[in-house]
Amino acid sequence: MKIKLYSVSIMLVLFVGVHQAAAQGLVTRTQFFRVSGPATTKITAFRPDGTLVWSNAQPGATYTVQTVSSLPGGTNWVDYVRIPVTNGVNTNLIFSFIPPIGMGLIPAGSFTMGDITDTNLNGDAVPTNVYVSAFYMDLNLVSYSQWQTVYNWATNHGYGFDDSGAGKAANHPVQAVDWYDVVKWSNARSQQAGMTPAYYTDVGFTQVYTNGDVDAVYVNWTNRGYRLPTEAEWEKAARGGRFGLRFPWGNTIDWNHANYQSYWVGGTPYYSYDLAPTNGYDAAFTNGVQPYTSPVGSFAPNGYGLYDMVGNVREWCWDWYGTPYGQPTTNNPTGPGTGSYRVLRGGSWFYYAGIARCANRGNDVTDDFEGEIGFRCVRGL
Repeated sequence: MKIKLYSVSIMLVLFVGVHQAAAQGLVTRTQFFRVSGPATTKITAFRPDGTLVWSNAQPGATYTVQTVSSLPGGTNWVDYVRIPVTNGVNTNLIFSFIPPIGMGLIPAGSFTMGDITDTNLNGDAVPTNVYVSAFYMDLNLVSYSQWQTVYNWATNHGYGFDDSGAGKAANHPVQAVDWYDVVKWSNARSQQAGMTPAYYTDVGFTQVYTNGDVDAVYVNWTNRGYRLPTEAEWEKAARGGRFGLRFPWGNTIDWNHANYQSYWVGGTPYYSYDLAPTNGYDAAFTNGVQPYTSPVGSFAPNGYGLYDMVGNVREWCWDWYGTPYGQPTTNNPTGPGTGSYRVLRGGSWFYYAGIARCANRGNDVTDDFEGEIGFRCVRGL
């Protein structure tokens, strides 16, 4: 990691060159950061591990850390995180700029969630402006190997699951996992890593969710343990900072971008934006045995460095499925309080191009574990 400091007006600008392991090898990400707040605030340290410390934070003030990928100019600053101060005047604020290994930063900010390009094709994705705080997300879908590692630890530490999960190979995504199991698995992943879990079976957050099929699960959103993304978090992450497009990279799709099933009628693609060369599944991943998943990270990442946000397997989200979405508030919406189905996003090897759109919303019963459903985790900052 390389660090340089720049003084800009009352703001301190920090250059961070982070070497991060990604699915297809070591990559270097260059980012600039600035911190704005009352002028009396002083940055006291920027540690080699990427942790920023500043003092004299004023109670009642909110400090905003922003990031941009290049200077000079730097006109496209986006919020990295907002930190409100609620205690003493000499509060020390500590914040890390380096994502956990295998995760990427999804910066804070507002965006239009919903179906703009296809004028709300399915009638359940009315464009809605929402704000999402910054968070970390797994760069890749949870692989079968990763699932097994945590699963084996969990079953030896009091956890119970409905199903053991499945995967075509160690480096393919885990699939055939129901919503209850992936929530419990996320808690186990947290505890295995020495972190406080996010999910509980009581409103006081005293009983960690480890067993059974429980619909009344409570989330401690302030914990930094692993959890499923909310629907709003998922869509913001999937778009990769490029909003108003059908897919993370643009408005057309083919097998160079994602693993999905092309659907043709009468010798032509059913969807005009499906540019796959032939009808059916991508032959690169069909060996006669379903599921036709692909190894995680087989395609180029989106603007946030995330792989497989479109295709491969559909992804469980936290929210109950409901309309309208962006509820109960447009500030970090978490979905309806109750429901019959949980949200699925992202399309899969089994579904057509229309299901792979960033705005497309799917859903399923919580105890379903089909061979084209997987997941990835997020963490708070």
